[in-house]
Amino acid sequence: MLSVSRVEAVYNGAIAALHGVDLSVGKGEIVALLGSNGAGKTTLLRAASNLLPAERGAVTAGRIIFDGQDVSRASPSHLVRKGLVQVLEGRHCFRSLTVEENLLTGALGRSSSRLGVKADLERVYALFPRLLEKRRTRSGLTSGGEQQMTAIGRGLMSRPKLFVLDEPSMGLAPLIVDEIFSALKRLNRDESLSILVAEQNSAVALKYADRATVLENGKSVLEGSAADLRQRDDIKTYYLGGAPLPLQHFPQETAA
Repeated sequence: MLSVSRVEAVYNGAIAALHGVDLSVGKGEIVALLGSNGAGKTTLLRAASNLLPAERGAVTAGRIIFDGQDVSRASPSHLVRKGLVQVLEGRHCFRSLTVEENLLTGALGRSSSRLGVKADLERVYALFPRLLEKRRTRSGLTSGGEQQMTAIGRGLMSRPKLFVLDEPSMGLAPLIVDEIFSALKRLNRDESLSILVAEQNSAVALKYADRATVLENGKSVLEGSAADLRQRDDIKTYYLGGAPLPLQHFPQETAA
């Protein structure tokens, strides 16, 4: 579904952010992208969606393949139409619009009947019943968790093949985080939706993911199954409640 090969990226033409990163997401997989703050997670997600130019960044080397095609130079709007949809960090909602109006913006620009849009809206409400209750409420008056659900629901209205989420748990209570990740897991199980999620909350990410890639200092330093990574003492210590590991701790390796 997605293959990132030896990707390098910079900001402002000089500040190196990614150094030959590799990442893959198969059809029907949930892949977690782990790492400390500043490790390069957001930069990698923006590179995959070609959003770096908006942040004065650029991919300078490597290839990005999505659904069998090289999309390294594809526009963000083209990628959305192809099915690569990203939910940015920070609960981006139109605060003056109602929850339902926010959701409907996710269906703009796609060719679909009114009945199709209605069916997708009902799908989002079934996934997040809270949003059905608040559908006539302005998003700016809803809770942080409800705003995150709205942002995710709006992304789902674009009918993604690969759903990319950047730090969806940030600032949310543990019960809300579990509610959101459980909903994503149901989508993955019931619809074979491929999901790539960047998270500092490694415990919850590894609980729901099939595989994970660890980034440190802009490099992919470890990749393996989530089940295997949960058992590693170094991952438990430094990513499930401790400080980031020094880069020299990792040879270029793949977890067994």
